[in-house]
Amino acid sequence: MKVLVVLGHPEKESFNHAIAETVVRTLRDSGHEVFFHDLYDEGFDPVLYGHEISKGAFLEPIIENHCREISRAEGVVIVHPNWWGQPPAVLKGWVDRVVRVGVAYKFVEGDNGEGVPIGLLKARSALVFNTSNTPEERELNVFGDPLELIWKNCIFDLCGVKDFYRKMFRVVVTSTSEERAEWLDEVRKMVNLYFPA
Repeated sequence: MKVLVVLGHPEKESFNHAIAETVVRTLRDSGHEVFFHDLYDEGFDPVLYGHEISKGAFLEPIIENHCREISRAEGVVIVHPNWWGQPPAVLKGWVDRVVRVGVAYKFVEGDNGEGVPIGLLKARSALVFNTSNTPEERELNVFGDPLELIWKNCIFDLCGVKDFYRKMFRVVVTSTSEERAEWLDEVRKMVNLYFPA
């Protein structure tokens, strides 16, 4: 199985990096082919330029490559922190430039501008692993769960990926090494469950 793994966190020593490394290692140990992107490390440009918006637009080779990989992927894993209830800008820009019309979705024939989408991704499953420094009760009571809506409803469901799982690890800043080890074990279990050998 081909699985795309995308990481959006600037610090190499972060728990997000540990999660991504665990995901990639677990997938490869199970014999899967992995397309891995550390967006910060690669210097990914998150800015969507006007000439890229339309279907069939000329795209830079790096964006073409990302589009090719997400089109071929049979599974997708996203790893990022919760910043202001959103992914970091580099990851939002990746979505803008890569999860695009003609690649991840198309509009129904005869659409008059309503934007009724048909998902094109062939990925069967998508996992999203997040980190937060806000306790769950406060986060849900004050902010709700915007990341669930963004990834599940606004992105993956719209693009045809119905099998979705998201996990928020918290509170990272005060977590112990034992807690982190348990969390990484949970990551391994979820990866193996959704992408079996």
